[in-house]
Parts: sequence; structure tokens; C-alpha cells
Amino acid sequence: MAWWFGIKLWKRVMLGLALGVIFGLAVAQAMNPDQATALLDNFKSVGDIFITMIRLIIIPLIFFTLVAGVLALGSPAKLGTIGIKTLALYLATTFFANLIGLGMGSIFRPGSSVDLGSAAPETLAAPAGGFIDRIINIVSKNPFAQLMEGDPVRVVLTLALIACGVYFVRRASVSTASVIAFIILLSLGVAGASGDVLFIIFTSIIIGVTLLFVGGVTEKATKFFDFASEIVLKITHIIMEFAPFAVFFLISWVVGTRGIETFTAILWLVVAVYLGCFIHMAVVYGGIIKFGLKLPFINFFRGILDAQMVAFSTSSSSATLPVTISNVTDNLGVKKSVAGSVLPLGATINMDGTSLYLGIVALFTAQAFGYTLEPHHYLLIAMTAALVSIGAAGIPSASLFLLATVLEVFNVTPEHTALVVGFILPFDRLLDMMRTAVNVTGDAAVAVTVAKWEGEIDEEVFRSKAVQ
Repeated sequence: MAWWFGIKLWKRVMLGLALGVIFGLAVAQAMNPDQATALLDNFKSVGDIFITMIRLIIIPLIFFTLVAGVLALGSPAKLGTIGIKTLALYLATTFFANLIGLGMGSIFRPGSSVDLGSAAPETLAAPAGGFIDRIINIVSKNPFAQLMEGDPVRVVLTLALIACGVYFVRRASVSTASVIAFIILLSLGVAGASGDVLFIIFTSIIIGVTLLFVGGVTEKATKFFDFASEIVLKITHIIMEFAPFAVFFLISWVVGTRGIETFTAILWLVVAVYLGCFIHMAVVYGGIIKFGLKLPFINFFRGILDAQMVAFSTSSSSATLPVTISNVTDNLGVKKSVAGSVLPLGATINMDGTSLYLGIVALFTAQAFGYTLEPHHYLLIAMTAALVSIGAAGIPSASLFLLATVLEVFNVTPEHTALVVGFILPFDRLLDMMRTAVNVTGDAAVAVTVAKWEGEIDEEVFRSKAVQ
């Protein structure tokens, strides 16, 4: 098996992706629809185990890396500077995503030739509460709820990850107290993986800043969290070795149950979304790296291929977060002090792909039902799409249910909104895969940019040809 592990991970993931497409199509052609769906549903279950493993490690990974990052900065003021620059960059890239989305929707007019008469209305999710309600929900949510439900797969995976952590930490040259503290914190993090990521980010920052002000503790805390974050990243690397197989199972399910013919019904919508996403990644992110930072953009995209492939196959920016952190630090030379703070925040609020997509679907709806859009409507669509995309849940198809808010801008009726969602929902996963890849790429681009500005990047690593 040495030859297998000798192949770069992204190449193995691409192989799994290609074979998954072929296998999914073959199953769909060789079996009747019910048999094919039953078989591929079992395949998807295997892929879901991989996603569960990734999600279980998210909370301890964010906690350890973010606290270690804050301590590495050495100053709350510098943390504030990084935070302001990060938010400004995320907002700026979202603005360009809006422009590209509206441009693609105007050029390709995907709704002009679509008949929604056969679409079944889809009941929309209830709108989210206000800011105060969200904060209350974050604080009151039981992070151990899913584990307490007794799902045997989740319990087994939780115990396996904790055992993996115990194995690595026992081999490290650290004090017994550090070993015990790490095992306890890792166990709590993995077991409480259903907790809100935003709450973990805030808590980690508060703990990190507090430790900076505690005299005599900062140095010991820095050593502990550096050691802890390294162990968690090792566990993440082990999980990622299963990615090629998970991608095969997940993609075969998507292709086999949805079918390539699905694209024919919404061909121009697919073209508009995919081309818009490619343009945004190449022009906006590539332009920032190439012209703004004077760094080779080919190395940037080559360095994050693992994260892009996992994002594309899982349609979850949250599940991809551990891979993104690993790629950005190992392949692009971004210091943990920046990666640990910028990337978790990006996975929560940076949704360029979602914003771009919502703009296109808004124009799709107007074209399909004959709504007349005035110039000010385009501005309102762009602003609304940007606002509702920020903080959108990092789970598959979540952005589709934000569409109602955007369509209210030009008074789309609830019936028409339900028809659009019902029409798009069956194949939204195929579009969501590309949107998620854009979001993850944006997280990495902003992390590299902030690191460059703050002098927290190893350019030799970034410029290295090793990542092939």
C-alpha cells in the first residue's frame, strides 16, 4: 500500500471523484430505479461516516488552534486588527460575488426557457429569529444532545477519536498534567460536537485573551495549546486518508440518484452557477493572490486542492474546516496564529458561493415568472443576498431556504417562491457542491491575505513546488 500513500491526497480524491461518477452512472443504467437508489443509499451511509468523523473533530480543532493562535499573537490589539481585516476582506469578496452572480444571471437568462408548471411546491423553512433569539439559542443549546441520543455509529466514532488522541498524546514528551488536560478537553470537544461553532469561536477567543493577561501562566498555556493543536491536526490527517473512499461513495450516490439528465432540465442555470463560481475563484481570489500579494496563484490553488475536493463532495464548509486549516498551514505556509482565527470565522460568515448563487436564482425566478426588474431591484438583490448569506448554515442546501428573503425584494408571491424551491431542490446538491468549493477557497484566500499583511506567512513554503 506504500504506492497508494505515495500519491498526493488531492490526486487520490480526484480519482475517487471520477470513479464515483462512473460507478453511479453504471448503477443507474444497470438497475431499476428502486434497486439503484437502495444500493446507493447504503453507499452514501458509508460516506456519511466520514463526514461525521470530520464534524466530531471540528470543535476541539477550533478550540485548540484558535486559543493557540491568540496566544501566539501575544497581543489582544493585534487580534483586533486581524479581525477587522478579515471581516473587511470577506465583505469585499462577497460584493464581487454579487456582481458576478447578477452578471451571469443576466447573460445566460436561465429562467427564460424553463417551464415550472410541473414543479411541486416545497414548504419553506421558518425564518430564523432575530439577533437576540440567535444568541439565546447558541447559549441554551445542549452540545451533548446528539451523543445522548445514543446513535451507535456516533458513539463508536467518538470513542475511536478519543482513543486516537490518547495514543498520540502518550507518545509526546509532555507532563502528566498536560496529558490529562488534553484528554479531558478532547473528550469534551468530540462528545459535544453538536455545539454551535460561533459560540466556540467566541469562547476560544475570550479564553485566549484572558490567558494573555494572567501573569506567569501565558508561557505554560502557549506550550500546552501548541502541543494540543498539533495532536488534533495529526488526528485530522489520519481522518483525511479516508477522504478518497468517502468521495467515491458520496459522488456515486449523487450521480446515481440524481442522474446526469437532471442537468438538461436546468442546463443554463447550471452553466451560469458553475461558470460564475469559476470566474469568482480565478479572477477575484486569483487576482488577490497574484496582483495584491505578488504570490504565484497556481501554488495557491494547488495547495488547497484537498480542501476543494472535500468541499465539493460533502457540500459542507463546516465539515471541510479541518482540511482547510491543514492545507493552509502545511501547504501555503500560513502561521497557526492566523489560520486558527481566520478560517473558523470564515466557515461561519464567508458564503461568497451562496451569495453568488442567490443572485442568479433571483434572476432565474424573475425570468421564469415574468417579473419586471428595475435597476434598483438589482442593487437590492445584491445587498439582500450578501446579508442573508453571512452566517448561513454550513450544511448542504441550507442557502436554498434563504431564497424567500431575497425574492421579497421584488415582491415574488409565496406560491411562486415555493414553486422555485420545489423545482430546484431535487438537484440543488449538484449546485451546492460548487458553491461550497467557492466558500472554502475564499476562506483560504482571506487567510493567506491576512497572513501576508501581518507577516505571519512562510513564503518559502507557499512558493514551494512540493505540493503537486
